[in-house]
Amino acid sequence: MKKQESNQSNAIQKGAAASQRADQGQLVQLIATTAFGLEAIAAREIKALGYEVLETENGRITFQGPLEAICRANLWLRTAERVLLKIGSFKAMSFEELFEKTKALPWSLYIPEKGIFPVSGKSIKSKLYSVPDCQAIVKKAVVESLKGTYGTSWFQENEGHYAIEVALLKDQVTLTLDTSGSGLHRRGYRESYHQAPLKETLAAALVMLSYWNPDRVLVDPFCGSGTIPIEAALIGKNIAPGMNRDFAAQEWPWIDAALWRQARKETHEVAQFRRPLQIQGYDIDEKAIRMARQYGEQALDSQEIHFERRAVEDLGSRYHYGCLITNPPYGERMGEVEALGQLYETMAQRFFKLDTWSIYVLTAYPDLERIFGKKADRRRKLYNGRIMCQYYQYQGPRPPRRDAEISAED
Repeated sequence: MKKQESNQSNAIQKGAAASQRADQGQLVQLIATTAFGLEAIAAREIKALGYEVLETENGRITFQGPLEAICRANLWLRTAERVLLKIGSFKAMSFEELFEKTKALPWSLYIPEKGIFPVSGKSIKSKLYSVPDCQAIVKKAVVESLKGTYGTSWFQENEGHYAIEVALLKDQVTLTLDTSGSGLHRRGYRESYHQAPLKETLAAALVMLSYWNPDRVLVDPFCGSGTIPIEAALIGKNIAPGMNRDFAAQEWPWIDAALWRQARKETHEVAQFRRPLQIQGYDIDEKAIRMARQYGEQALDSQEIHFERRAVEDLGSRYHYGCLITNPPYGERMGEVEALGQLYETMAQRFFKLDTWSIYVLTAYPDLERIFGKKADRRRKLYNGRIMCQYYQYQGPRPPRRDAEISAED
């Protein structure tokens, strides 16, 4: 009889959890993670989606929205690395406190009985500085919490992925679930990485920080495998960067699949697939150009970006006005610091012959302004991986109303 009552109690608890999870109108708090320097851009993207930004910190933007925000943020954010669902936040000065406060959170609302829930972690300036210990304690606490709902002492962990992160900053603990799965820079068009790749999220940010618009020509003379031109084309055509990939939260049973269907439908309804663009990518490496063409076709299902093997010495354009956005070699990345002086002198000679263009260069090369012979109109500190760079922005004159006016051939 006691066993029957216990089973009935477990069933009631499971039903209550499922009922709470089914509230599709609930507001949730989410955290968009970014590379350092991209927080303000990602915050603008979040606001453009219609969601309230609650807090902006180094590498993290906390925002709030309905459950559909999980779907739309993953599909649309161009400069964020991941979208995390915030489960709870509290102060912990001891491992015991970490365990008890983690256990008290409603994990069964989010993780089903057979869900896979690995735990990762990080700790900065906290008393609980041992990340492996914090991960183990959080894992144990979540297991104990789920036992109370599911009435089992062993979890198979073989259905769905619910990656938990425990982040400690100055003894403040934040616990999240990763809704994205693979990082958001993995758009789905790139199968492998060329030497010294630029992340798609950073490439999108370079375009969004420029004065480029889809009516102007855009040229990247060091395009490598085409990341900047491809990201510019996605922006120009208003194509959601996550349109052609999957996310971890798609498998979560407490998010109605209709929300994902509607969010994906929206991406197709607002995309301007047929909008003409003038985007060109050049590189001296033939292999890189072949890869760029392949990725461009996979991203856009067309050959709208013009990729060509061309040295920077041959750079020129028949357009009066345009934007040059590039990420050239800069020594630390390629191991060629001493050999780069001549390259940057050539860049200065060719770039500023385009004297009505706007020039944007991301580099860690320290002498760019000296070699270019002029201070940038704006500089912004950004990180390409672990390398601290400057984004030098030289603004050209405002173009006339008809942006694409063509001059005589050079």
